[in-house]
Formats: sequence, C-alpha cells, structure tokens
Amino acid sequence: MAQDEGDTPELRGLAQGYYAHAFRLAAEAGDPELSATALRGLAVQCVDLGFRAEAVQLGEVCVDHGKHLDNAYYEATLATAAAQDDDRHLATRHLAASETAIGRPAATPGDSWAAHYSPGRWAHESGMILSRLGDLPAAEEHLHLALDIQGLDRLRTRAIVHADLAGVRLRRGNLDGALAAWSTFLDCADDIRSVKVQAALRDMRVRLRRFEGMSEAQQLRQTAAHLLA
Repeated sequence: MAQDEGDTPELRGLAQGYYAHAFRLAAEAGDPELSATALRGLAVQCVDLGFRAEAVQLGEVCVDHGKHLDNAYYEATLATAAAQDDDRHLATRHLAASETAIGRPAATPGDSWAAHYSPGRWAHESGMILSRLGDLPAAEEHLHLALDIQGLDRLRTRAIVHADLAGVRLRRGNLDGALAAWSTFLDCADDIRSVKVQAALRDMRVRLRRFEGMSEAQQLRQTAAHLLA
C-alpha cells in the first residue's frame, strides 16, 4: 500500500520492492496464488506508470502462475495491461476468460488472496478495459453494474468508480450525466487520502476547464481544488 501513500519515486520504489520481495517469498514457499498476486501488483504499477510492455509481460507471468486457480483476478490484470498496450485481441481474450471465471462460486474470504475480488470489482475493471478499447456503451453499463453490485463497500472504491463513470459519460457527450457522477465522486472523496483519488480530482478539474460558462462545472472545480489543498 506504499504506492497509495504518495506519487513519489521513493514510494513507488518502496512498493515495487515489497511486491518483488513478496514474490520471492511466495516462490520459495511454493505458493502459486501469492506469487500471482505479487506479480499482479507489479503489473498494475507498470500500467499506472505507463510501462506498457513490462505490464503485459508481468500480466502474462501472473496468469501463468495463477493458471490452475481459475480466478478472474489474474485474467483481468492481463486484459487491463493488454488494453493499455492497445492489443485488442489479447485484451478481449483475457477479458472473456475473466468473465467466465467471475461467474463461478467465489472463494471464502481468508482462504484465498484473491477472495476480495468481487463481481463488483470485476465489473469496474472490465468497464475501464472496455473504455480503453473504445466500447463506451458497454463500459458505462459495466460501471453501472459495479455500483449496483454488493462488494464496493469501500468509500475509496466507490469514489473512483463514480469518477470513471463521469469520464465515460463525458466522452459519450452526456455532460449532465458526467456532472452528476462527478458530484457524487466529490461527496465520496471527502477526507480520503489516496493517490488515485487525487489523480481523479486533478483529471476532473482539467476536463471541466473547458466549461467556463457553466456555474455547476466551476463549482465542482472549486470543490476539487479545496480537496486537493
């Protein structure tokens, strides 16, 4: 979780070191699920930092370690990395594999490192994969699904989903819907300390700058500036 404490080279390096150490311990212990989970963390970090080729490579190794676990968590990781790399074929294939896996009975919490990966979290990640691939109607449908399914109980997670939903709606030309989603995002984001939430706040402020004549948009920008401060 060091990577969520701040967007600095030191904290990113600290998180990477923990993930790598976790992978080495898991490999030594012969624990494929923990190995896959540590690799997933490294892959997601590469996606966030824009290292696309590395993210895909780590995602492939992650899936290989988790191939006997039949869990959507690892397949969706590779689909995300492939979508970021603009590899539609690879992303679509592993997104379909993750959808098949998420439909099976979930592991009991505490028995599996990936048990927390609920249908709601899968729907959110799938929505962003579809958005990256350009299928905005399906992306919005999945984000709605994520908000409607139990499992998004963490306020931070709900905040991020609403911010992502706003971005998809704006790309679809639905400004009123985007403003409504951003308003809910700000309600959820209050008092949350998170690099991802801060990034979403900055993204929202930039995107709403073009609507200078709209009071609602400017009010949202001011609220975001207050939260960032």
